[in-house]
Amino acid sequence: MSTQPATAPVGWGILGTGAIAAKFASDLARVPASRLAAVGSRRRDTAEAFAAAHAVPVAFDSYEALVQCPAVDVVYVATPHSCHRPNTLLALDAGKAVLCEKPFALTAGEAAEMIAAARQRRLFLMEAMWTRCFPLMDRLHHWINTGVLGDLRMLTADFGYRAEPAEKPRLFDPGLGGGALLDVGVYPIALAWNLFGPPHTVASQACLATPNVDESCSILFHHANGALALLSASMGVDTAKEAVLCGTRAAARLPCPWWKPSVLILSREGTDIEIVREPFAGFGYQYEILEVLRCLHHGLLESPRMPLDESLAIMRALDTLRAQWVTSPTQDRRTRNELRHEML
Repeated sequence: MSTQPATAPVGWGILGTGAIAAKFASDLARVPASRLAAVGSRRRDTAEAFAAAHAVPVAFDSYEALVQCPAVDVVYVATPHSCHRPNTLLALDAGKAVLCEKPFALTAGEAAEMIAAARQRRLFLMEAMWTRCFPLMDRLHHWINTGVLGDLRMLTADFGYRAEPAEKPRLFDPGLGGGALLDVGVYPIALAWNLFGPPHTVASQACLATPNVDESCSILFHHANGALALLSASMGVDTAKEAVLCGTRAAARLPCPWWKPSVLILSREGTDIEIVREPFAGFGYQYEILEVLRCLHHGLLESPRMPLDESLAIMRALDTLRAQWVTSPTQDRRTRNELRHEML
């Protein structure tokens, strides 16, 4: 797939000033066909500090002002999960294209509303599932499509890290979309969807930090062709952070951190291991930026790498998984020093 950007620089507005917004701004400077036109925050001081750090020409102390800026063509929504729906709708209402961070929304209902708004206004909208835009993902799909791996049978993928309630309280707040599933579990789930298609059946178990907030979860997808996806996510423990795709002829491994791959390893019985390296500069957000530019250049309203119907289907699966935890006898783990004395 070509990633040639449009020739005229596209003006980006960054909505939010957190850590991921800073990384995105840094990588945006690596894409000549883009320009960082403005940043918006709910506070004047944070907007101006971000603008000074990233050479942003205009800083706004409200999201409403940012989306109305005539120099902004695309809004990158980099706010917490619970804000994705209102912030995306705000930008779409202002006639802007939107790249929205993952998870796309808190629920499938929210996602459906966002997609309907974009389609009604005929505006570009994409979930920022950046993993799919890395060059090594194209190489992996080439191996799949040319039969190098044989018939696909199993995927294992994990994403786990350790978070403390006092340090990152939003991750333990159900109203803000807290929990491992929404924060990082969406990565292995989207990978399974990308490689196997939608699952035929979905099962899960979780260890809850508080009611409705999962500390760790395990997920099993059974796909119509018989393939299995064994997935896990955690904010209670560090995991290997690897992905392994097994076929009848060979296995492909994405080492840690697999969601921003720079190394892909092919293993076949009786032959030498093949290692493909694709190092990248910065944090790797430039690839999804290029994908947005490519889509805009060709007049596309959504990305074939991350179709909106797939974002919606994944959100429905996330809803299903969480519903299983509510009705299952999963133990509520209120240990860890009673959630650090109820987050102090």
